Amino acid sequence: MKIAVVGTGYVGLVTGACLANVGNEVICADKDAAKVELLNAGGIPIYEEGLETIVKRNRADGRIRFTTDTGEAVRESDVVFIAVGTPPDEDGSADLKHVLAVAKEIGENMNGHKIVICKSTVPVGTCDKVAKVISSVTEHDFDVASNPEFLKEGTAINDFQSPDRVVIGCASREAAETIGELYKPFMRRSERIVYMDVRSAEMTKYASNAMLATKISFINEIANICDRVGADVEKVRTGMSLDERIGPHFIYPGVGYGGSCFPKDVRAIASLGKENDIDTKLLDAVRDVNGSQKLRLYHAAKAKFGSLEGKKFAVWGLSFKPRTDDVREAPSLLNIRLFVEEGAQVAVTDPEAIDNARRDLADLGDAVKFADDDYAVLEDADALFIFTEWEEFRSPNFDRLKGLMSAPVIFDGRNLYQPDKMRERGFDYFSVGRP
Repeated sequence: MKIAVVGTGYVGLVTGACLANVGNEVICADKDAAKVELLNAGGIPIYEEGLETIVKRNRADGRIRFTTDTGEAVRESDVVFIAVGTPPDEDGSADLKHVLAVAKEIGENMNGHKIVICKSTVPVGTCDKVAKVISSVTEHDFDVASNPEFLKEGTAINDFQSPDRVVIGCASREAAETIGELYKPFMRRSERIVYMDVRSAEMTKYASNAMLATKISFINEIANICDRVGADVEKVRTGMSLDERIGPHFIYPGVGYGGSCFPKDVRAIASLGKENDIDTKLLDAVRDVNGSQKLRLYHAAKAKFGSLEGKKFAVWGLSFKPRTDDVREAPSLLNIRLFVEEGAQVAVTDPEAIDNARRDLADLGDAVKFADDDYAVLEDADALFIFTEWEEFRSPNFDRLKGLMSAPVIFDGRNLYQPDKMRERGFDYFSVGRP
C-alpha cells in the first residue's frame, strides 16, 4: 500500500519504518525541517533499539522517504496516519491543536478517497473532530479510524512486529478491513486484530495505560507499607505474581513512572472524566502516589544526611526507563534539581540519555557534571543514587565502587541488589520496600 505518516516522532517513525519493512511504500512527513534533513542524511532523532537499522535498510531500498511537504505525502498515499504529539494542556486534557491542524491539511490535499488513521493518543471523540475538520475543506470521500499504538519505549520495534493486539476502530467495515491488511504480515502465527467502534478504540488506549500506571502506584504504596512494618516487598511481589489473576507485570516497586505516556494519559483520562461529571478518585490517587514516590530517594537522603549542603552525589541512570534516551518526567531529573537546590554537587551518567538530560538541566550550570564512564561519577561521592535499571548497573565492581566513593552509601531506586549482600560488602544500602 501507499502510506503517509504525518509526524516523525517516536510513534510515527516506528510505525513508518515497520510498515515499510514489510513492503509498503511509506512517506513520512514532518514540519521540523532539521529532523527531516537528519533522517534524509541517514540519522535518527531518537534512540530506539533496532530502529536505525530498519530505517537505513528501507530508505536504501526506496520504501521509505522523508519530507516536510505534508500535502505531497497525502496526495501520493491511500492511507494517512496522524502521529503528531498530543501534549497535556494546562488542565491536563490532551491538546489537539496539532492533530486538528494535520486534519485540515489532509482535507485540503485530498485528491481521492483516503483512509485517515488517528495513531496519536487522543481523547474519546477526537476522530469525530478530525472528520468534521476534513469534511469542512473537501468534497472527497474519506474514512476516519482509530488505531491506537501500544508501543513500549525500548522494545517498540518488537512490539510493532509482534503485537499482543491491534485495535482498529472504524465505522466502515471495508476501511477497517483495509487497515487490518496492513497488520496481517505481523500476524502470521495468530490473529490478534480487534475490531470495534471508534470511540471504544480511543478509550481502550487510555484505559490500558491508566491500568498499568495504577499497578505501578499500587505496588509502590505496598512497598512503602512494607518499609514500616518490616516486610520485604520483593517477597510480597513474588507471592502476588503467582496468582494468575494478577501476574508479574508492572508490579515492580521503585521511584515511580515517568516518560511521555503514563503521566500524560492518566491526566487526560481523569480530565475526560471530570468533563463528564465523573469523580476520578482512583486515577487522582494514582497520580498522587506517583508524585510522592518520585521523591522517595530524596527524602531518604534527607533522613540520612540532614543537610545536603556541600554533599557530592553520583547518579546512575537518567532516562525514565532502560533502553531509551527519553527523560520526560523522569524521576532522576526531579531529584537532581532538588539536590542542587539544597547545595549538593551532582555527577551523572547514563548509557543513552546524557544529551537529553544535559539540555533539560542546562540551567543548573556547573552544579551538574556529566560523564560517559559509570565509575568516573563516583569519585569522592558521598552517595550513589540509582534511578534507572540499565543492565550495566546490575553487576558492578563493588570493590572499585567502594574505593572511589568517600562513603559507601547507595540509594537504590530500582532494587537492583540484595540488601544482605550489600551489608556484607560494607555498604550503607537503602532500597524500596525491603528491610
